[in-house]
Amino acid sequence: MPPAAPAGPPLPPGRSVDLPGRGTTFARIADGPRGAPTLLLLHGWTANADLNWFRCFAPLSRRFNVVAIDHRGHGRGIRSHRPFSLGDCADDAAALVRELGIDKVIAVGYSMGGPIAQLLWKRHPDLVEGLVLCATSRNFGRSVPERAMFTGMLGLSGVAKLTPGSVRRQVAGRIFGTRFEQSPLGAWLADELKRNDPSTVLQAGWSIGRFSSADWIGDVDVPTSVVITTHDNVVSPRRQLRLAESIRGAEVIRVAGDHGVCVMDPGRFVPALLDACSRVARRARLSAVV
Repeated sequence: MPPAAPAGPPLPPGRSVDLPGRGTTFARIADGPRGAPTLLLLHGWTANADLNWFRCFAPLSRRFNVVAIDHRGHGRGIRSHRPFSLGDCADDAAALVRELGIDKVIAVGYSMGGPIAQLLWKRHPDLVEGLVLCATSRNFGRSVPERAMFTGMLGLSGVAKLTPGSVRRQVAGRIFGTRFEQSPLGAWLADELKRNDPSTVLQAGWSIGRFSSADWIGDVDVPTSVVITTHDNVVSPRRQLRLAESIRGAEVIRVAGDHGVCVMDPGRFVPALLDACSRVARRARLSAVV
């Protein structure tokens, strides 16, 4: 018999969802209070919904309905022969929202999920009543180190399937470090990373490096909060602030943590995320009344 999968943290119910004409993805769905707004959680690069948000599901679902999707090539997300694109991820998210019969969502994007949330607003504005953008930016790959990290990913994608273990170790180290390496939680994290398709994940890195919303992000017309990770060594805090300054009326919430703070220090991150989501929900409700 194969060894049992490592025991992970408690998670809300999850299920595979067929998105007509697109493929089958996986979503976590947690019901909150009756009549509460719905948060659509969009995870970061190299992670999946569970890895990015497992610290957040329970506290968020006490105030909100919560849906979290695995993006293409990540976790149990859609597998496709098409080259990875952030636009496809935004369209997948929109298809999921419609398939679940949800009218409006607050899109909550972390890192790579930030561009996906921005594109979801741009491509499907009828679905988005607010944005919460965490540890993310209008653009990536502008500095020499970022260009090396993101745009160099495409060249590696062709050999990724030959060395999946090394690829997983590299990308895991960027987010989670080695803190959990010898713990039961670390075993679960490592097991979840095995769900990723290494080639697609590397294509995603290249896509992130080419993304820019600088020409249109100023048109955002829904309530927005930007959660800035002030010690971030992956996405510059200065670039995160520039994103906030580009969106009229965006509120800024600062978290004293690095890029992995959503997992590594939930005591700092979760209250800030709850605050950001609550502010957007309150402003969206007031906008709907006016």
